[in-house]
Amino acid sequence: MYKIVSIPGDGIGPEVVAGAVAVLRQLSAKHGFEIVIEEHPFGGASYDLHGEMLTTATLEACRKCDAVLLGAVGGPKWESLPHEHKPEAALLKIRKELGLFANLRPAKVYDALLDASSLKPDVVQGTDFLVFRELTGGIYFGQPRGFDENKGWNTMVYERHEVERIARLAFEAARKRKGEVISIDKANVLEVSQFWRNVVHTVHADYPDVKLSDMYVDNAAMQIVRNPKQFDVIVTGNLFGDILSDIAGMITGSLGMLPSASIGTKHALYEPIHGSAPDIAGQNKANPIATIASAAMMFEHSFKKPEIASEIYRAIEAALAAGLRTADIAAPGDPVVSTTEMTDAIVRHLGA
Repeated sequence: MYKIVSIPGDGIGPEVVAGAVAVLRQLSAKHGFEIVIEEHPFGGASYDLHGEMLTTATLEACRKCDAVLLGAVGGPKWESLPHEHKPEAALLKIRKELGLFANLRPAKVYDALLDASSLKPDVVQGTDFLVFRELTGGIYFGQPRGFDENKGWNTMVYERHEVERIARLAFEAARKRKGEVISIDKANVLEVSQFWRNVVHTVHADYPDVKLSDMYVDNAAMQIVRNPKQFDVIVTGNLFGDILSDIAGMITGSLGMLPSASIGTKHALYEPIHGSAPDIAGQNKANPIATIASAAMMFEHSFKKPEIASEIYRAIEAALAAGLRTADIAAPGDPVVSTTEMTDAIVRHLGA
């Protein structure tokens, strides 16, 4: 049995999470395993109900489940709240409380969507790599920090255990892929990056079957655009990962296609990388594929069933190959399908 906490959140969150839940139900019926899904409010939806973005009940449910499926948070309705009470602050809190230190973002280009990328089809075709971004350390959390009228300052700090644990995740993932890891840093300028590089190489000694190479972050940004197919697994720090994963994401054509996983020692949270899109919320227009692909990552990383994750990816590919397009991935003149129509097509392909 798999116990999943669903926190649809705000805007289009409930619509795209419903698509992923439909896929989970279909897989449960097909393979005969039990899935228990417990829904809890989060973000603005929780604030409207309870006066707080993240309740103790929701947090405790997340601690007790096998995986968390999140939709999206935020919207204009709650933007005027104090910073510490905004939906985004609740998202940072849940990551911290669950100890989610690694953010995984795949960059996969589906053949049916080659023309949707801003790069030439022959450049992006066959792209399929995975970015491991360290999520709870680095310059975003280092002390001291601050600014005054004359200067601003931040501190970029990494401790050995922080680098070791995400490096191990990356090497383990590479063993199940092509067996190649590229560590991204700025060791020619930053002492903290030299430390990062030293620790990653020390961990690599335990994975002699995996090829390790290093790349400076400025070159990596160029290489992702120039030749994305050269990458298999990327591991990097918080700041560099934030930037590079967005660059990697956009070569796939739409934010509506991009899943993610945030993983810790005991807990994991899966979510699309897109926002709550309040302008189309409730209109059945949102692309559910990123959330459905996030459910695939759940089977791959939390449930250790990569064969079921592959089923989901094949069903997505089949729906796209059949010409189905939500508005965000449709070319001019293409017929556009709704959120539920795209979901139903993927579910049908799973059952075939």
